[in-house]
Amino acid sequence: MTERRAILSGSTFEERIGYARAVVDGDRVHVSGTTGFDYATMTISDDVVEQAEQCLHNVQTALAEADCTLADVVRVRYLLPDREDFEPCWPVLRRCFGEVRPAATMLVCGLADPRMKIEMEVDARRRVPPHTESATRHDSTDPVRPVEAFEPPYYVAVFTTLRTRNQTDYGKTNARLEELVKDIPGYLGMDHAQTPGGLGITVGYFRDADALTQWRNDAEHRAAQERGRAEWYRSYTLHVAKVERSSGFTSGDADGSPA
Repeated sequence: MTERRAILSGSTFEERIGYARAVVDGDRVHVSGTTGFDYATMTISDDVVEQAEQCLHNVQTALAEADCTLADVVRVRYLLPDREDFEPCWPVLRRCFGEVRPAATMLVCGLADPRMKIEMEVDARRRVPPHTESATRHDSTDPVRPVEAFEPPYYVAVFTTLRTRNQTDYGKTNARLEELVKDIPGYLGMDHAQTPGGLGITVGYFRDADALTQWRNDAEHRAAQERGRAEWYRSYTLHVAKVERSSGFTSGDADGSPA
């Protein structure tokens, strides 16, 4: 089932009106119209640029709870009562979105409180990590195929993960491990997938228990595990099993592309 959850900021408006600061729906994140109030104190500056700064801070906070950043924003809407207030905010907006370049619209309209001078509403998309992207995109020009059905018995290690926002060096380390495991005698192959809600699944295939043990005890692998627990994973589960039966099927489609 696709993940759907609400993110609350503590704003009294959310409680009184009945809405969420943001809603996560699969890989999409929708942030409600967000103003320049400091939600901790429910105070707001008189300066439109300072309000814009606070708007972006509030948006960033909501996105962070959805494992996103401003770099994941695909659309932003700016709402202002006074069109003359928009241009002074441009440097602030350019600093945050100049490299991202989301689709954007500015509307002149009344806001709920006369103290509000700018409101922002954003939509973001949580990006699939680089090492799993080709395994989850159906529009890839390089069709993804699962590993073959091997002759039993053999062993599988099923690794399921939820990742943190801090993915520094994750892709590089993962690529290194995928090359390193190929040197293990008895290593058969690996499958990757990721759900829209962010659950990562990696399945490693090994001919025998000795191969699996050798990989588990590899020094670089163990160091990566420690760093994963410290930085990259919110949670993970490892299942190891011996396969007694295996089968497979390949359709007769010419290109083998998934539907």
